[in-house]
Amino acid sequence: MTVTVDHAGASTAHAPQGRLRAAWKRAHTPVPGVPRWARIAAYAIPFTVLPSGVWRIMTVIFHIGDEATHGRGQLPDWLPGPVYIVALSILSELLAFTAVGLIAVWGEVVPRWIPLLGGRRVAPLAAIVPAALGALVLTAMWTAAYVTELFGVTLQGRPLPADSPTVALDGWELVFFHATYMPLLLWGPLLAAVCFAYGRRRRTW
Repeated sequence: MTVTVDHAGASTAHAPQGRLRAAWKRAHTPVPGVPRWARIAAYAIPFTVLPSGVWRIMTVIFHIGDEATHGRGQLPDWLPGPVYIVALSILSELLAFTAVGLIAVWGEVVPRWIPLLGGRRVAPLAAIVPAALGALVLTAMWTAAYVTELFGVTLQGRPLPADSPTVALDGWELVFFHATYMPLLLWGPLLAAVCFAYGRRRRTW
């Protein structure tokens, strides 16, 4: 009895995984000169956003706290709430991941797969200005949102509506909600720190 080993098939099966690992490594590997603290801060940013995204997706899958809006707000009739919640969570995570570009190669040289711009060097201000503005907006937005919710009012100073999570939820659901949203307070400050390190490394100040 003869056993035949299809090495070509095995190589083909492992090829996509190998390419995925290589792409993951390229996206995360820091360039020379990145301080350790900046690397840690950049890697931490997606994890400050992840818990709130998991919470929102859990409300869709397990119907946790259906009395609350979970960020749906006043949606148009054509946009289903679950689709909006999942899309918001994914987009938030992708936006948070862009901070890793401030320590990686793709934050200094445009990836070659991008049409027209691929392979070109990124102008320092093209990364610094959006990152700095983003850090400022995120810090102000999440700090204001959290403080006003603690006082039971909206950003406009009106009482929170009945379907607001901090009003509609109680018990473990309310504790879980706060635990998943509190890390967002770190998003802006961490981004500001990584932006500062990027600017110093590229000698813009």
